[in-house]
Amino acid sequence: MTGTDASPADTPTSPSSFRLAYVPGATPAKWVRIWNERLPDVPLTLHAVTPAEAFGALREGAVDAGLVRLPVDRDDLSAIPLYTETTVVVIPKDHLFAAVEEVSAEDLAEELVLHPLDDTLGWERPPGRPAMERPETTADAIELVAAGVGVLAVPQSLARLHHRKDLTYRTLVGVPQSRVALSWPATDEAPDLVEEFIGIVRGRTVNSTRGRRAEEKKGQKQPREQRPAKPARSGKPATGSRTAGRPSASRKGGGGSGRSGKPRRGRG
Repeated sequence: MTGTDASPADTPTSPSSFRLAYVPGATPAKWVRIWNERLPDVPLTLHAVTPAEAFGALREGAVDAGLVRLPVDRDDLSAIPLYTETTVVVIPKDHLFAAVEEVSAEDLAEELVLHPLDDTLGWERPPGRPAMERPETTADAIELVAAGVGVLAVPQSLARLHHRKDLTYRTLVGVPQSRVALSWPATDEAPDLVEEFIGIVRGRTVNSTRGRRAEEKKGQKQPREQRPAKPARSGKPATGSRTAGRPSASRKGGGGSGRSGKPRRGRG
């Protein structure tokens, strides 16, 4: 099962496969495609997990690595940051904020701002007026926004994930941002397949990627690139050639016409 979703419990531990967890909003598709091109004999299985489940799956060995949101507990997990997401505010399409391109934290002062329990932004103090109760999930908060109950600040990928025709979003500035990272169980040296995936997400080429494939390529001569053969010349002289239009043989002694065009007289 290559590049497909599966439950961690359904996939047996195998050194010949790679299991990658990913949290909502993370998009591993591009990296999975590169993996399948470089390691076609090693299946990569995807495991969709919630932010709360992600670190447990890594610690329990249910997956080999995961695309998670920082922070990561470095006591028993390793991680490399990949990218930082833009924070947006999700609003109804007829909201006043829909008329502008970006909104500041101060602009939310009079708004009811929902703060779900699975929030991925590290707020010291969320902006706006707090709701009486916190929604359990981001999906629940989206439903409340659609019902006209408050607005929601989330990473842009989550706004896209929970897209609805009656909602839109605007860039939110002056607020925390979510960072996505690749994480795996801490060891003295990353396992070969984890190292292969690290190389892919960091944009290493096939020859520079460390890991099993790179070791296999050591000492192997790469074939030289062959240049295409030049097309054979035809016997026809090229246009503009110095020889074009000249007689092919001398007329001397051939009984041909002279310069005047009259035949020459033979000697008596």
